[in-house]
Amino acid sequence: MSILSQADAPIAIFDSGLGGLSVARHIRARLPHESLIYFADCGWAPYGDRPRQDILARVCVVADWLVTQGVKSMVVACNTATTIAIDTLRARYDTLPIVGIEPGVKPAVARSRSHVVGVLATEATLRTESFQALLARQDSACRFVCQAGRGLVALIEQGALDTPAVDTLLQRYLDPMLAEGVDTLVLGSTHFPLLIPAIERLYGDRLALIETGQAVAHRLHAVLDMHALLAVASEAKAVQVRLVSSRPSPALLVLAGRTLGTTSPLQIALD
Repeated sequence: MSILSQADAPIAIFDSGLGGLSVARHIRARLPHESLIYFADCGWAPYGDRPRQDILARVCVVADWLVTQGVKSMVVACNTATTIAIDTLRARYDTLPIVGIEPGVKPAVARSRSHVVGVLATEATLRTESFQALLARQDSACRFVCQAGRGLVALIEQGALDTPAVDTLLQRYLDPMLAEGVDTLVLGSTHFPLLIPAIERLYGDRLALIETGQAVAHRLHAVLDMHALLAVASEAKAVQVRLVSSRPSPALLVLAGRTLGTTSPLQIALD
């Protein structure tokens, strides 16, 4: 494949479901000339409730399929998949630029005035050695209050982003954090930035919210540039966004329209 045709190939972005759209929107904004394949593994969501080995095996299945689509790079837009599978993926596809994601703990520590930082993530992310190592590398003067957001991903997958059910869970998880002095909250799943309007409605400016989608887009831009893979704007080339899921998801179509401005039909694969 020539450098030109490689540069015109799509970027793969995948997540366990809708959450990666919170990353994809930043990629779309920073790299508007790039074609994308967004894979939502809705049939397997949420990853965070599953055993580690099951998650690793499933991520490899999804990545194998994406590679067959001729992608030039891959973004693992899922905290759980990144912490469990990123090293395996990089070894498996050693010539493919792969960008992962991790909870924004470091910027949260820098932002916090109370030196008490909350982390809302999936159970699978919180129990990984890589996440514990991430916390250990931070300023020892900062205390972390970690909470698994059980039930939130399932509601988001249904499109219930701003509902009484979401409010109930958010208050169950965040009220105790505030009581412990948390002033900065790490949104440690790519699903959770989609709840920012609900969190701000409930808590106003009491919590500084940290997401990492913009940092991922910045890193992807740098990686593509380093490998001479940045797409060049051309009137002759149509930028495409393909939406793929492992099961039908009306909520995915609606949210992709809002975040990516796409009206692409939903392709079903790996069901």
